[in-house]
Amino acid sequence: MAFMEKPPAGKVLLDDTVPLTAQIEASQSLHSHTEYIIRVQRGVSAENSWQIVRRYSDFDLLNNSLQISTLSLPLPPKKLIGNMEREFIAERQKGLQAYLDVITTHHILSNCELVKKFLDPNSYSVNYTEIALQHVSMFFRSEPKWEVVEPLKDIGWRIRKKYFLMKNKNQPKERLMLSWADLGPDKYLSDKDLQYAVKLLSSCSHPYIYKITFATANESSVLVIRPFSEKGTLKDLIYKAKPKDPFLKKYCNPKKIQGLELQQIKTYGRQILEVLKFLHEKGFPYGHLHSANVMLDGDTCKLLDLENSLLGLPSFYRSYFSQFRKINTLEGIDVHCFGHLLYEMTYGRPPDTVPVDSFPPAPSVFVVSVLESILTCEAMKNGMPTVSRLLQMPLFSDVLLTNSEKPQFKIPTKLKEALKTSKECIEKRLTEEQKLIHQHRRLTRAQSHHGSEEEKKKRKILARKKSKRSAYESGEEHSAKYSNSNNSAGSGASSPLTSPSSPTPPSTAGIKFTASDLLPIPFNTLS
Repeated sequence: MAFMEKPPAGKVLLDDTVPLTAQIEASQSLHSHTEYIIRVQRGVSAENSWQIVRRYSDFDLLNNSLQISTLSLPLPPKKLIGNMEREFIAERQKGLQAYLDVITTHHILSNCELVKKFLDPNSYSVNYTEIALQHVSMFFRSEPKWEVVEPLKDIGWRIRKKYFLMKNKNQPKERLMLSWADLGPDKYLSDKDLQYAVKLLSSCSHPYIYKITFATANESSVLVIRPFSEKGTLKDLIYKAKPKDPFLKKYCNPKKIQGLELQQIKTYGRQILEVLKFLHEKGFPYGHLHSANVMLDGDTCKLLDLENSLLGLPSFYRSYFSQFRKINTLEGIDVHCFGHLLYEMTYGRPPDTVPVDSFPPAPSVFVVSVLESILTCEAMKNGMPTVSRLLQMPLFSDVLLTNSEKPQFKIPTKLKEALKTSKECIEKRLTEEQKLIHQHRRLTRAQSHHGSEEEKKKRKILARKKSKRSAYESGEEHSAKYSNSNNSAGSGASSPLTSPSSPTPPSTAGIKFTASDLLPIPFNTLS
């Protein structure tokens, strides 16, 4: 694709947040190396799978690229002599499978471009930075006052969203951040409504929403310019990270894990809930809350990336809440994501698994009370509190907000209707995905139960009982046939069957028997 050539229009249908799983099916030894045949699957459908072939050197190259995360990943060591022996290849295959299991289940690694390209090269073959530069260059033709200072490489987690440090030529000392993103699979607004809604974002004024300087959209992407904050996001504060560093470096393996002070948790939590309540009342869908989408301005939290839901981009936590059918609205998604954020503020790290069975000691029992209402298994099954209910809970109800700025965000009635329809379509796709996951989970559970050792023993016992019962019934049936045969012989229709050596029994017709005659005959009196 030429540098200035216009990219193809339309939204990206592929949902990058759908998990990939990888299973090594076989290995094949060639003259000087071994290749591993890997089956990769997207989501729960076995039909959505493909094969890739990778050498150990490919794994090693990927692992070197992932070292920026500072994680200790379980890649089997190199071996120069004896690496073609059958036993060694089998052992290495086990180690490579363990490595794949780690990188496909780690939330940040599994969503990064390096891992996606390794497992699905056909879907991630293009240079997204180059495409972003094409769009930005076309934008600069009509807006010459802007100038790129430097690309902010991989500071975000999204593969199809790129960032650049900008400046306005009229104010050269002020730094701004430009973000460019493709339209995603949940883009349901018409192009006309999308362009209008995106431009409307710069008119939104709220004490807890980060101001947008400029925003524009075309038929395939959206470009947004905001002030750049040297202080960074709430996630940068928690992880003590530098805002310009790559996402993998900042957040995969923090040097020091420490939560925020209780007053910070209370204040930031209250501010975030207030802005979520405001957006819900306006009928504006969000669904993209996480700590890296909250900018810090002094002691104030301000929400970022309001444009994401308009673009149809999938949520950072989608692979979590898509597992639970009760979380099926954007309001519910916001509450669930708030639970993740509150956990991260409290403990300085994300939860190991969701649902959370038990919580470590927290600065206040009220913190744990809120977390239990959102992230436990019971909450997932029975329903979570609304944003309004969370604001009434003791952790947040006594927080005094000092900001007096009056919120303003006027959305025309016609656009509200379009946003409502778009929201319903987003929720419908989520519900359909949750249904497939639920069906797959039930099937997997049934297969696992059927294949368990205990179940195999039960089936063996039942099979033996059935076999004995069949043999018994077969014997009874044979006896019945023999009896019926004798009965039919006594009717006079045919001669009785006797042994060749046995005499023909005498006729008893007309003879009367006494009670003594009916006594059993001793065996030794029979001839």
